[in-house]
Amino acid sequence: MALLHSPTFCFTGVSTTSQASRSFPAPTRCTVKPAPFLSPSLPFFPRCKLQGRALPSDNGPLDKDESSLVVCFGEMLIDFVPTTSGLSLAEAPAFKKAPGGAPANVAVGISRLGGSSAFIGKVGDDEFGYMLADILKENNVNNDGMRFDPGARTALAFVTLRKDGEREFMFYRNPSADMLLQEDELDLELIRKAKIFHYGSISLITEPCKSAHIAATRAAKDAGVILSYDPNLRLPLWPSAGSAREGILSIWETADIIKISEEEISFLTHGEDPYDDNVVRKLYHPNLKLLLVTEGPEGCRYYTKDFSGRVKGLKVDAVDTTGAGDAFVAGILSQLASNVSLLQDEDKLRDALCFANACGALTVMERGAIPALPTREVVLNSLLKSVS
Repeated sequence: MALLHSPTFCFTGVSTTSQASRSFPAPTRCTVKPAPFLSPSLPFFPRCKLQGRALPSDNGPLDKDESSLVVCFGEMLIDFVPTTSGLSLAEAPAFKKAPGGAPANVAVGISRLGGSSAFIGKVGDDEFGYMLADILKENNVNNDGMRFDPGARTALAFVTLRKDGEREFMFYRNPSADMLLQEDELDLELIRKAKIFHYGSISLITEPCKSAHIAATRAAKDAGVILSYDPNLRLPLWPSAGSAREGILSIWETADIIKISEEEISFLTHGEDPYDDNVVRKLYHPNLKLLLVTEGPEGCRYYTKDFSGRVKGLKVDAVDTTGAGDAFVAGILSQLASNVSLLQDEDKLRDALCFANACGALTVMERGAIPALPTREVVLNSLLKSVS
């Protein structure tokens, strides 16, 4: 789940409490305002001239081999989505369970797009945990790095879109199993095989998962793996705004690729203008290869050492924006894993970002995160229709 909002709001995800108790957790409630993402059907953008050119990966399926493997690290949970829209959680008559969790969403998204992916994380030794493991397997995601905790439950999140346009969440995590992954449970061999290692910041909030996260990142870096970071700010999960800012920035300069939102820029720069390129450049560290800024329906911006620009967005009447950002990340990482030279070729990078934008657009047209993630064929068909 990857909706990103200003620090005065809550964020999709799961809440954190003390690890002292492992009894079934009490809920945490919050609301956020949703933003429509991208549209798969509007005319294509200037400078993204797909007519007469191959679409990203339009020359056959991506190779599902270890040379293009993307390993995603972090949380996986169950979203419960109301069967009826426009009601509060208390008013909803029933809920449909949907697998979620930002890193897991990205892993499934990459596989759906024809890429090779794996997930490393921890779930409860319970029915939901094994259901999630099966869902990864069914979606051709390597789940060898998944662990099961007999003493903690799989995280749950209830989410709804109310009549007033605000998104409401209730989280169950006290602690959840994903918070308890230990360093000695890491599948380091799997991490070292990756082309790209992708992660967020939720796994940095509490121990022992924080130490496991740092160890996994170090192993990937030492093996020459490209590091991809989506902070995916969820402020209520942190002890304070200051600790969130410090935690997110503590691993900032190790990443090769970073995806952030306008709201996260404001948060990390203490309220500076996220639309000012000079402000964004403050977040560009010397070893960074690509900085991406998502702007919801407006599209995205990209920054490298040699060039920068904007790929305009595609508007759509969103059914459920949950997972749109993760679909975008899956879209761009699936392209980079098969062709890292995109980082040096602006035209090819723009085409890859067109592809990523379409992934996000298609995702908001259905409920849930993982259930709504599109296949490569659907994305390419959508892009072709938009330029026909």
